[in-house]
Amino acid sequence: MTVSVPTSVAEAVSLLAAAPDSLVLAGGTDLMVEVNAGHRSLDRVIAVDRIEELRDWSISADRRSLTIGSGVPYSLVMDGPIAELVPALAQASRTVGSPQIRHVGTIGGNLGTCSPAGDTLPVLAALDAQIHLRSVSGGRTVSFSHFMTGVKRNSRQPDELITGVTLPVLPGWQGYSKVGVRNAMVIATASSCLAVDESTRSVRVALGSVGPVIIRCTDAEDWVVGQIDWERRAVDDGVVAEFGQRCGVAARPIDDHRSTAAYRRRAIEVLSARQLRRAFPNG
Repeated sequence: MTVSVPTSVAEAVSLLAAAPDSLVLAGGTDLMVEVNAGHRSLDRVIAVDRIEELRDWSISADRRSLTIGSGVPYSLVMDGPIAELVPALAQASRTVGSPQIRHVGTIGGNLGTCSPAGDTLPVLAALDAQIHLRSVSGGRTVSFSHFMTGVKRNSRQPDELITGVTLPVLPGWQGYSKVGVRNAMVIATASSCLAVDESTRSVRVALGSVGPVIIRCTDAEDWVVGQIDWERRAVDDGVVAEFGQRCGVAARPIDDHRSTAAYRRRAIEVLSARQLRRAFPNG
């Protein structure tokens, strides 16, 4: 096994250009599970955890967008300034594994693995995140909707490095919820992120663990905006219930060792309805 430890993005992408079949290792919290299970082999590894520029984050001058480096760990996202700007991302980060995992696990790693159960991915989908990639040829930006292409598949090219994400800072309530087989250190059986943009009077909903990719509930989004009393921040109980049902219809769950499809769909109905009520508490 060959392990390279670059200290800059330029060095990392140069190594990837020379050996595009290399495995990029950030925190290793996803990768090592697959290695220990015998599903992946480690022939060439590029460890990017010592690249300081990947651990930076910044807010735009107009404070309308936030850029987070791919090497920023969950422990930094879940509290402090980032949590205040994108609370749903902070909530999702708090649900990841144990404190030890949250200290080394990264958003870039979640994107690199691209599991439908990835906790931060519904948030990135709901917020229409932009994914930044770099190679020796230059950089490019891909919307999340075009980045995740299937179960543990994405549009990153073999010679590209995920360098960060840019998210809008929205005025309005947002939150992330998930259910699993226990209360802590659990892979999501079903998850949901709801974000309100009061400036455009829009609602965004994204679902995890109920399809091969993260699912945006566009029908439910388009329908519910006309049912909300935006001045009073109010919505009727009947609307809340139907919104949950519409989100459940959008889900494409399967039966597996962690749950049944029927349970997952019902969980989505409950999670999304609860989130809408929290966003618009006046009924």
